[in-house]
Amino acid sequence: MSIREIPLRTLTGAPTTLAELAGDKAVLLVNVASKCGLTPQYSGLVELNKTYGPRGFTVIGVPCNQFMGQEPGTAEEIEQFCSTTYGVDFPLLEKTEVNGENRHPLYAELVETADAEGGAGDIQWNFEKFLIDRDGKVAARFRPTVTPQDATITSAIEGVL
Repeated sequence: MSIREIPLRTLTGAPTTLAELAGDKAVLLVNVASKCGLTPQYSGLVELNKTYGPRGFTVIGVPCNQFMGQEPGTAEEIEQFCSTTYGVDFPLLEKTEVNGENRHPLYAELVETADAEGGAGDIQWNFEKFLIDRDGKVAARFRPTVTPQDATITSAIEGVL
């Protein structure tokens, strides 16, 4: 099964897949949290979505509460926070486990990809990013502290568009 066909759920609980959410667009998939020191990265993610969206790209946020309980809200609270505070206009999935024995199958696939320093395996923290090309292949992995506007991310996005 392609990574684009793995069953997912939207923030409201509706069944979906990356293929349904993104069509044939390239995707930057990011595990997000509302109460993290890295939460201001939402602004950069919104900007990436605005800049590259017309060229066949979308950001997809995956709320996760596994890192010090930094995404404690309900789906409604998460949606309200994201739209009101940061103007998030990209899709959000339901709260998902990215590590451990209940790791979502999507993340079981994603964590096989190494980042630029060769680090693969468990997600380190909130705001780890995976760039998925139009064919559903993981093109790049970026650690949490790599900001959305970092040249390594923008050049990787340019490379898959």
